[in-house]
This record gives sequence, structure tokens and C-alpha cells, in this order.
Amino acid sequence: MSATARAQRPPSKTLMLLEGRALHEFGAFLGALPLLSFAPKGDGHPVLVLPGLVASDTSTRPLRSFLKGRGYAVSGWKQGRNLGLRDGVQDSMLDLLREMNETHGRKVSLVGWSLGGIYARQLAKLMPDRVRSVITLGSPFAGSPKATNAWQVYEMASGKRADHADPQFGGSLAETPPVPTTAIYSRTDGICAWQGCMETPSAHSENIEVESSHCGMGHHPAVVYAVADRLAQPEGAWAPFDRSGWRSMVYPDPNR
Repeated sequence: MSATARAQRPPSKTLMLLEGRALHEFGAFLGALPLLSFAPKGDGHPVLVLPGLVASDTSTRPLRSFLKGRGYAVSGWKQGRNLGLRDGVQDSMLDLLREMNETHGRKVSLVGWSLGGIYARQLAKLMPDRVRSVITLGSPFAGSPKATNAWQVYEMASGKRADHADPQFGGSLAETPPVPTTAIYSRTDGICAWQGCMETPSAHSENIEVESSHCGMGHHPAVVYAVADRLAQPEGAWAPFDRSGWRSMVYPDPNR
């Protein structure tokens, strides 16, 4: 574990209490739907959306419905509540990814919220030939497993230690997947230390900062737009997120 990871701490109690704003962010999403209709449309390729810890496909329904309306072949993970990497979970995700790829005859984009984003990254490492891109929403893949306010919940739900790593599930969590990868994070995340949710920028990886809660990230208007923008890129022609014009007022410069 790096010195940076060891130095990370969970978000403050104040930020955790502010997670209640996720309800207002959902209201903002509904109100912003007319504007979000200007987001780029997709090319019909399959998109798999993975939920966060103790959440189910119900939590990602607003995002999935929006992406379906943008023209994608969208699927939830179909495994009920996400209670960690229990027996059978990894195989079921790999089977679903394989099925989506073969059914549509196209590579699959993976969008994962929190723990679901960690799964997305690892799936891409195991099946890079079947994955088009990865987008994570507040996923703590680069920090200490205990730099969150949810690690105890994870241990109770999964029956495993928070710092347990399965070497058969894609290797190092912090290692960048071998496909275009976008990490969306918020400095006001009340669940996960934002530093651990950031990717190492490269020719095929980037970070997008938003002003969002953790629990509202899957339906925050700025996040939803960014996801749609990233998915709409032509296959094989990935380019970093464009923050020029009006976007500079919504998406902070990650180098600030």
C-alpha cells in the first residue's frame, strides 16, 4: 500500500451528514431532464450498470432509463443487492458480460457506482476484449480500504475483511484497466475519501470532478451528462473530456 493510501482518512462526519442531499440531487435530475435531452446520443452498443454496496438495480434505474433513452442497450447486474464479492457473484458478472457481448456482437461499456465501479474495473482486466470502456462513480479503488465510512458495512454484508483482495479477480485494484477509463469523483463525497476515487491520468484514462454527494452520484445531473458524453465517443476514438465553454462552470479543472 502506498504512503498516499495509508494517509487517507474517511470523510468527515459533517460530509457524511450532508449525504442527505442525495434526495435533492434526484429532484435536480428530474428537473434537468429537458436539458439532459441535449446530451449526446449513443450508437446502440451494450452498457452494463453495476450498483454500489447494499444497493440493487433499483438504485441505478434512473441512470439506466436515461441511457436507454439515449439509444444504448442497457442492463442492470441482475443479482439483487450488492453484498460484496460472495460466492458466485464474480462468475455471474462474467457470464452476464459475456452474454451481452455475444448477444449484441459488440463490446460492452461498464458503468459502476462505488463498489460497482471496482467490479467494473476488475471485469475489464479479466475480459478486455469484450469491454469498450469503464466509467466509475465515486469508486474507492486507489486508496486504503478503510478510507471510507462504509468499510464496516462491507465486512458485515460480505463476511470478508475490507482489506481482503482476491488475486483471481483482476489483480491490483489501483491498476488502470487496459481500456479507456473515466473516474468521476467528488471532493464532497461523504462516504469515500475522494483521493482514493481518482485514476492516474494517461492517454486512455482520466478524472472528472463533480460537486455531488456519494449517494446521489448515480442520478446527479452533472454525472449523468458526463456518463452520456463518455459513452457517446466512437469506438477506438477515445479523447479526454472537454471542459471548454459552459462545461468549465460545471466541471472543475482536476489540476487546480
